[in-house]
Amino acid sequence: MSFTRLLSFFLLLFAIPVSAETLIHAGTLIDGVDDDPQREMTIVITADRIAAVEEGYRAPEDGDTVIDLKGHTVMPGFVDLHTHLSSQMSKDNYIREFTDDPGDIAFRMPKYAERTLLAGFTTVRDLGDVENLTVALRDAINRGDIAGPRIFTSAKSIATTGGHADPTNSYREDLMGRPGPREGVINGPWEAYEAVRQRYKDGADLIKITATGGVLSTAKSGQNPQFSDEELAAIVDAANDYGFHVAAHAHGKEGMLRAINAGVRTIEHGTLMDEDVMRAMRRNGTWYVPTLSAGKFVAAKAEIPGYFPEIVRPKAAAIGPQIQDTFRRAYEYGVKIAFGTDSSVSPHGENAKEFAYMIEAGMEPMEAIFSATRDAAKVLDGSENFGSIREGRYADIVAVQGDPLADITVLEDIEFVMKEGKVYKD
Repeated sequence: MSFTRLLSFFLLLFAIPVSAETLIHAGTLIDGVDDDPQREMTIVITADRIAAVEEGYRAPEDGDTVIDLKGHTVMPGFVDLHTHLSSQMSKDNYIREFTDDPGDIAFRMPKYAERTLLAGFTTVRDLGDVENLTVALRDAINRGDIAGPRIFTSAKSIATTGGHADPTNSYREDLMGRPGPREGVINGPWEAYEAVRQRYKDGADLIKITATGGVLSTAKSGQNPQFSDEELAAIVDAANDYGFHVAAHAHGKEGMLRAINAGVRTIEHGTLMDEDVMRAMRRNGTWYVPTLSAGKFVAAKAEIPGYFPEIVRPKAAAIGPQIQDTFRRAYEYGVKIAFGTDSSVSPHGENAKEFAYMIEAGMEPMEAIFSATRDAAKVLDGSENFGSIREGRYADIVAVQGDPLADITVLEDIEFVMKEGKVYKD
């Protein structure tokens, strides 16, 4: 064998193989960043990341895979900042607290996670669960054991005694006990520190507090403030120590102001906010996550006798219908808005209905899409990984037929879902 042929043999033997790529040919691309859609684009994917975004339809090389979405609008996978994957509202929800074991809940959760993913939501923030089950769910999805969105979870929400997330509200006395920081119930700054540290120990990604009363808890008030300034300061300080941000469920004005001034990152629901609250949110850079879907759902169910306990029904009837108007005023005032549904109150898998409710209240369609892509990623400090179709981001990609800027409801019929380069719906 000649020296030249021998050299060629060894070069082939030790050559670094060129990885095959996946090419998505996108007829229309809404990339989650640019204000204007782009036409006839190619998204180049290597493994789980976007390697390039190019004009025109690139021809494949040997081994490449082409996904033809020339007749579709292609977008980043959506982000829902307010879900509860450990539950689903139903007429018998309240009795299930006493009949379901953690295993019963755990076996339902993969179904909710898959529905969410197939609806086009490749990332979610879970704001309050049962038995820390979303921590296990997150880890199972990350390992590839089951299909579901990328999860950022608060695990168990933090409340005060008798507050919205006190798990023993309405229990009879011998079952009530005295839940404490481990169970997410605190009284005073030191217990606040302990509760945050327990969430860290449990494997949470962030902190959720119930800054005011809530609609669906079996307690009289849905809006009263439920933490002192000292308790809120302790929670935020402890969260900062552990690299957590804080999300605050809040309906009433005083509870919102206390939470905003303490430094929470998001206000969830925000039903009764007024100009004072909006001004404070703009001053502090606080995000608003409106959850219009939950408001619509509870308002409708409040009209059905027996669906909610009688102590819950008037709260649902009073607060639910107000959220959309609050959203309209906050949007006009210039409050930063990011997408969230409170899915589990409204059904899992119907997350995209939120887009239409936002537009009904006056938001522009592209801004609504940004709220569930670019802006939601900012809330999660994830802009370098998801929320846009840009080089280096995860290949989280969804597609629909039709133009969502002309008819936002087409987002309720997602035809293609890819997460981290793997196709889940085609």
